[in-house]
Amino acid sequence: MLAALSAILGQPVPDWPAKTEAQWVQGGPLDLQSLRGKVVLIRFFTATDCPYCSATAPALNQFHREFGPQGLVVIGMYTPKPRPKPTPVAEVRKVVKEYGFAFPVAVDDDWGALRTLWLDRVPEATFTSASLLVGRDGRLRHVHEGGTFAREGGDEQARKDYWKMREAIVAALAEP
Repeated sequence: MLAALSAILGQPVPDWPAKTEAQWVQGGPLDLQSLRGKVVLIRFFTATDCPYCSATAPALNQFHREFGPQGLVVIGMYTPKPRPKPTPVAEVRKVVKEYGFAFPVAVDDDWGALRTLWLDRVPEATFTSASLLVGRDGRLRHVHEGGTFAREGGDEQARKDYWKMREAIVAALAEP
C-alpha cells in the first residue's frame, strides 16, 4: 500500500471543486457535504476504450442497484484521458449511456476533482481510475487505487479487488 494512502484512510475527504459541481450529466449537482449520512463510492472513469473503466462499469452498476436502497450513492467522475481537456456534457452523456450508468455522473474535464480527492493527496498514485469509498461521516473508508475491480471476468486480482470493495461497502453501510 502506498504510504500516502495509509495516511489518508480515516481522514475527512475534501469536496470537489465548484466547477465540477456545475457540470453534471445526470443526478446532480451534488457535493459531499450534502451526502453526509450516506456512504459514497466515487469512481474516476473515462471513455469506453479504457479497458479498466469498461471492465469495472458492471460492478459499479451492480453496487448501485444492490446497495443504493441501503444508503450507497455511487458517483462517476468523468476524467478525459490521457490529460485534462474541455469535454462537452453531451459527449460524456453518450459514454454514460454506453456504460448503462443510472447513478449521478459529473464531468471533471480539468481534473479538479481528481486532483483534489486523489492525485494531490497521493502523489505517487499510478492510476487515475481510482475508486474512493467515503463513510457516512465524510471520512475515507476504502480506496481501490485504480485499474479494474470486477465480479466476473478479468484477472484474479480484479476479482479480489471487487470482493474487497464489496466488503468495505457492507462495513461502511453498517456504521451508524
